[in-house]
Amino acid sequence: MNLRTLRQDLPAGLVVFLVALPLCLGIAQASGLPPFVGLLTGVIGGLIVTSLSPSRFAVSGPAAGLVTIVVAAIETLGSFSAFLLALVLAGVLQFMFGVMRAGRFITLVPGSVIKGMLAAIGILLIMQQIPVAFGASGDTELASLFSGEFSFSPSAMIVAGIGLAILWLWTTPMVKRVKALNWIPGPLIAVLFGCLATVFGDRIQPEFVSNLPRISLPEFGSLGELTRELQRPDWQAWRNPSVYVVAVTLALVASLETLLSQEALKKLRPQNPAPSPDKEMRAQGIGNLVAGFAGGLPITSVIVRSSVNVSAGAQSKVSILVHGVLLLVCGLYFSNLLNAIPLASLAAVLLYTGYKLAPPRLFVDQIRMGAQQFVPFIVTIGGIIVFGMLAGIGLGIATQILYSVYKSHRNALQLTRYDDHYVLRFQQNLTFMHNPRLQGLLAEIPENSVVIVDHDNAEYIDPDVKAVLKDFSENANDRGIRLSQWPAAAK
Repeated sequence: MNLRTLRQDLPAGLVVFLVALPLCLGIAQASGLPPFVGLLTGVIGGLIVTSLSPSRFAVSGPAAGLVTIVVAAIETLGSFSAFLLALVLAGVLQFMFGVMRAGRFITLVPGSVIKGMLAAIGILLIMQQIPVAFGASGDTELASLFSGEFSFSPSAMIVAGIGLAILWLWTTPMVKRVKALNWIPGPLIAVLFGCLATVFGDRIQPEFVSNLPRISLPEFGSLGELTRELQRPDWQAWRNPSVYVVAVTLALVASLETLLSQEALKKLRPQNPAPSPDKEMRAQGIGNLVAGFAGGLPITSVIVRSSVNVSAGAQSKVSILVHGVLLLVCGLYFSNLLNAIPLASLAAVLLYTGYKLAPPRLFVDQIRMGAQQFVPFIVTIGGIIVFGMLAGIGLGIATQILYSVYKSHRNALQLTRYDDHYVLRFQQNLTFMHNPRLQGLLAEIPENSVVIVDHDNAEYIDPDVKAVLKDFSENANDRGIRLSQWPAAAK
């Protein structure tokens, strides 16, 4: 680090802090947890994970994509303290993934499944935050809006609507042309508007503020007071088998999201040498281990904050460390200021994040790519929404494998007719799984024909396939069929 990089890293760290602050608070709130838990997680990601990570630009912290997993896991396990035990185990698993050099296996996950996973996360995030945008102050199902018992808040709807409009406006060319505004993140403006509505709303209408749910962040005078408020893992929950299911789910999904973020970050800012995915998983594993012990949320490398860090001109890890220190100071000494933030503003930020994860154009593009891409994509989305993250990803991968096997089998054998000559081409190595297709093609060959087999591309023919070919060759003379270039081992 030198003075030149410090001049660039300090403002970059401030910008990342401004983006991360509303997201940390919003993700904790969306998870049904106190907002300071989100700040704590951001501090652990910004300081501990950054110190261990091989990447100079990747920003780690709580991720919106894991909100739905956290909510479902806490409900399944019955308490947040039991969830913390699962998070500790997930951190250990992630560290072991890095030790076993499992990072290279990220390339085995089909693109359709990855896109489906991100889209499902976006849809679930939207479903979860719509009630908050309409005035809910806690965990409320989307169906409750139509039950007739939900209490709509015009104040929350106005704040959320204007917040969404601000976030959209910040993506328009009109704002992007103003260089000064490019340094101010849209989520921060949306949250600041919500704060102004909280402070001055009662002057417009007396009931405006009373009908506007806000975050509740306790005031801490020291780190000791903060640590006394945090929950600890419930070590007795190790008897619950669901703890291990949640731990595996968190480890797999957090690792997947981290590695995907790293791949995306390579395109934004290449590093030489490229950061090791295995070292990154070890760093993330230690981060989640600490988060589990301290009472935080799952940590991943987040591409949104990482891209902001790069675009703000960061040159080293100092910018990320600065953002972590600012989150810590803000949580300790400015809690009263944060308590002015309405939940509807954070809902607007998360709704917009969900929309970016699942834009309509993504579905259109997947449809245009054909059934082989769209079906696994939509199965992944449906599986995650109905059965959960891990089961949905598994269903998506299984569907993609089935489609790939089907296409491979369809193209492995080709039968072409030229008058009374039939050319049977083997396009690849054949296994017993190709037998149904082979038998179907052989059945199409009529009597008194000439059959030519082109098997130059097949270096291996399974014994079961040879048996089918041998049976056909033995009956060929009786049917008046002449064989040419027939595989020697199948005669």
